[in-house]
Amino acid sequence: MGYRSTLDVVNDLRVHGKLIEVDFPFSPELEIAEIQRRVYERGGPAILFQNPQGCKFPMVGNLFGSLEQSRFLFRHTIERVRRAIELKIDPQNFFRHPTRYWSAPFVGWNMMPKRVHRGAVQGNETELAHLPSLKSWPMDGGPFVTLPQVLSQAPHATGLQGLNLGMYRIQLAGNDYIPNREVGLHYQIHRGIGVHHQQAIAANKPLQVNIFVGGTPAMTLSAVMPLPEGMSELTFAGALGGHRIPMIVSSDSAPIYADADFCIVGEVDPSQLKQEGPFGDHLGYYSWAHEFPVLKVKKVYHRHGAIWPFTVVGRPPQEDTTFGELIHDLTGPIIPTVIPGVVGVHAVDAAGVHPLLLAIGSERYTPYRKPERPQELLTQANAILGQGQLSLAKYLFILDQASSDGAKIDDIEAFLRAFLSRIDLQNGLHFQTRTTIDTLDYSGDGLNYGSKLVLAASGPKRRELATSLPPLPSLPEGFGEARICLPGVIAVQGPKLIGPDSLRRPILPSERNDDQAERNRNELAKHWRELDDSSGIAIITLVDDPHFTSRSLRNWLWVTFTRSNPAMDISGLGESLENKHWGCRGPLIIDARQKPHHAPPLIESPEVTKKIDAFAAKGGALAKYL
Repeated sequence: MGYRSTLDVVNDLRVHGKLIEVDFPFSPELEIAEIQRRVYERGGPAILFQNPQGCKFPMVGNLFGSLEQSRFLFRHTIERVRRAIELKIDPQNFFRHPTRYWSAPFVGWNMMPKRVHRGAVQGNETELAHLPSLKSWPMDGGPFVTLPQVLSQAPHATGLQGLNLGMYRIQLAGNDYIPNREVGLHYQIHRGIGVHHQQAIAANKPLQVNIFVGGTPAMTLSAVMPLPEGMSELTFAGALGGHRIPMIVSSDSAPIYADADFCIVGEVDPSQLKQEGPFGDHLGYYSWAHEFPVLKVKKVYHRHGAIWPFTVVGRPPQEDTTFGELIHDLTGPIIPTVIPGVVGVHAVDAAGVHPLLLAIGSERYTPYRKPERPQELLTQANAILGQGQLSLAKYLFILDQASSDGAKIDDIEAFLRAFLSRIDLQNGLHFQTRTTIDTLDYSGDGLNYGSKLVLAASGPKRRELATSLPPLPSLPEGFGEARICLPGVIAVQGPKLIGPDSLRRPILPSERNDDQAERNRNELAKHWRELDDSSGIAIITLVDDPHFTSRSLRNWLWVTFTRSNPAMDISGLGESLENKHWGCRGPLIIDARQKPHHAPPLIESPEVTKKIDAFAAKGGALAKYL
């Protein structure tokens, strides 16, 4: 039951009219990526490139192009997985509704990986140079694998024990990698492979790592699932894939996924690092080149009829947005059982996922408390920030359910309306400084380093949010116009902090101009010191382009939360510091201008854009999506 190869997936999508097939020899360097982005943006189906330029393997993108299509891929198993999760939450459900959970034993059986001696993936050997060389953005440091399933095995483990499966960035060539012998392995902070790497250093042993591409889409999704530490991703893949995952156990490598379309077998010298990147990433900016581990390649396998699945990341939403939707779809009901009192948590895709979390909690223990002072909400906020990848969030807005006006956690505008009308800016802001943030986020003060801010709100409304620009005092010299973004939020154009060429390279610490940024915020706070809750403004976002920022909620979320580091970039009107607690009387100022230490935003190649436009003008099945 279920797909065993990417060819199975492609054939199924073809039969059901969910596939575009392209014979034209587009180049994997920038052209195929731009086409995929356009097809995704216009709600198109999966797209099969039969003849990629310079490569003998077909490439298929947009497999997860929509939540509807992703559910179609897992249509035979997703309900069974949901019911298994229900039993995990409350095992007594099995006895209350046995007919609903009749499939549970089969799901349990499928969750056990299966040892095999050989597999289809070992049908052929090839070299790295013959694999599709997908380059997505002009400044990328080389070709990358964008849907890898990276399996590592703990140094002292054997058989199918001590495995971690994750989706980590793989650079196939470029920089100082030895051609056909080395690839870059980029994993971010708080990833399971990091535990194995640390163990390998302690044991002074190489780390066995295999990279799979293709096979059942369940393996791809499992590689990004936020499963509890110690729980194998192969078990979830078996449940969602509808069959036990076949693994080839070898004495000289980590286990090999037998049904994969491709497999790169290798090992990591835990003491060796090389420059990896740049790479256009999911926050909508490049990540610069940094030193990361190197995989020494032993073998490259592929099955007969292999097809190379790929995706393209960039400013959200992109295809990886669907992964987040699916994960929330499946795991959302578990959150209240893991963190008592928390009703729901939503990682905001438009803000780059990790920068911004929204949460609804509940004040349960002290009914006689002052309702305007969050108490248990802060306990819940700390618990949320202690959960795996949720710990990478920079901003966490947590709202008491009793004060939510019925807003759903994924209705961002309704949530913010309820939240901003209630937030007490003098008491409801709680900073964590000099801590970890997402490796790909350059708004902080170093790789992996930055700050966090918990904003907690409860009780009655404190302000009626302005829905149009209220009368405002004059702006300081060097500032531009102000525009309303959403109820209670305005964008103000601040003085530029960078020149047109300032984002072409990483800067030195001495080149930062944090003092200038702070002086600008202080000037604005001084000129507007009379603003208070009666203005209906809760947040002032200081930006480079207020027209762009105010054009949509999506733009405001992206600009505000990807271009600011809370402890460094937040000020307020009527600031005060009492017992080391910071607050402000008037609106919060979030400085979301681009700064010299930020990475450059992603921009497509004009030449490639022109070529794809010309191809679209010729018409055809693909043209309607271009």
